Amino acid sequence: MTDDPFENMLAQMDRAKAYADVDDGVFERLKHPERTLKVTLPVELDSGEVEVFEGFRCQFDSARGPFKGGVRFHPTVSQREVEALAGWMTWKTALVDLPYGGAKGGVICEPKDLTQNDLESLTRRYTEGIRRMIGPETDVPAPDMNTNPQTMAWMMDTYSMYEGHSVPQVVTGKPLEIGGTPGRVEATGRGVSIVTERLFEYLDRDLSGATVAIQGFGNVGSNAARLLDEAGARIVATSDVSGAAYDTDGLDVGALAAHVTAGGLIEEYVAGDIRASPEDRRATDGGQRWDDPDLIGNEDLLTLDVDVLIPAAVEGVITADNVDDLRASAMVEAANGPTTVAADEVLTERDVQVVPDILANAGGVIVSYLEWVQNAQEFSWPLETVNAELERRMGTAFDQTIDQYDEKGLPDLRTAAYTLALERTASAHEYRGLFP
Repeated sequence: MTDDPFENMLAQMDRAKAYADVDDGVFERLKHPERTLKVTLPVELDSGEVEVFEGFRCQFDSARGPFKGGVRFHPTVSQREVEALAGWMTWKTALVDLPYGGAKGGVICEPKDLTQNDLESLTRRYTEGIRRMIGPETDVPAPDMNTNPQTMAWMMDTYSMYEGHSVPQVVTGKPLEIGGTPGRVEATGRGVSIVTERLFEYLDRDLSGATVAIQGFGNVGSNAARLLDEAGARIVATSDVSGAAYDTDGLDVGALAAHVTAGGLIEEYVAGDIRASPEDRRATDGGQRWDDPDLIGNEDLLTLDVDVLIPAAVEGVITADNVDDLRASAMVEAANGPTTVAADEVLTERDVQVVPDILANAGGVIVSYLEWVQNAQEFSWPLETVNAELERRMGTAFDQTIDQYDEKGLPDLRTAAYTLALERTASAHEYRGLFP
């Protein structure tokens, strides 16, 4: 199977087509993005040099509503990756029944090599490059890998300058002070935690004491780790680019998060032999739990014998080459496209339950939708309301996916999720017809 993320997405669609009630002509339309823009971005850096960056924005499908999708800054960004991510966003918004189509954007860069001023200049130049494509009723960007509320503030300000007035609803994931919503930063991780709990309930297993390995300790992975830890699960491993911290007794998620938030690497955390203070120690199986992890590789983390594996980094990490070594009894995909179709087939044969990305990581776009609605109404909701609505929508989508899986006797949860998403998007196309 190919490592091309777009081909991987098409293969996932093809697997579901046999079970989905979708017209062949409409299905063919669903395989092609509506448009992709490539922009050239010359930026004068703090160093005095002028560097030319490349960026993309793909708008995949608008049958169900305005385009919606994140913007990522990363060295591996490519047109094919952005198009695949825009497609996955299309199926994600349909699955959780939001009035959106899918989009995605990205800039090829290494953020660690850029100053804060460089990042601001690059963000503003990119926003100017795509501003004719975006708008509150057209295409609404959001944060993604290596972008954050500050990035969204710069995008919103740049767009607003051209409009001549403040347009907060042009992006989501903004700081609270300029129209953001409480709960957005942790929304994706919270959604991952919600569906993990629902999966354990469905499998009639106890989450309390269950072992969890999370590949990636960024915004999504760290929030999922914190919430699952609070729910009683044991986070035994998590990782960043420097390696993975592994402790069979369970990591001190709070101490690790504080270290990473301060700019530290997991490799440094392990080398520092950081232990919880006596008052922070927690009893585990009648004994005292100390945080005394070992350093292992990211690949090693994927093969740990745990109750649930949560890939929360980049796409294409579980492949035909390593799937036979995976020992987790369940998987929740916090990242986009972490599993290739070839690996998926092996996991299905082994009856490993996989909650697919288009369901598992939908918390972010759900709360982005809630932010967009609040901006349009010029009215804000408290955190409790946002989190309750997130839980309701995630729970409904999970239940509908399970019902589809059980009632149709489908091979896996991904196929169940895709049949729902494809049918909903295809239905919108059929109602709207083909113009002209």
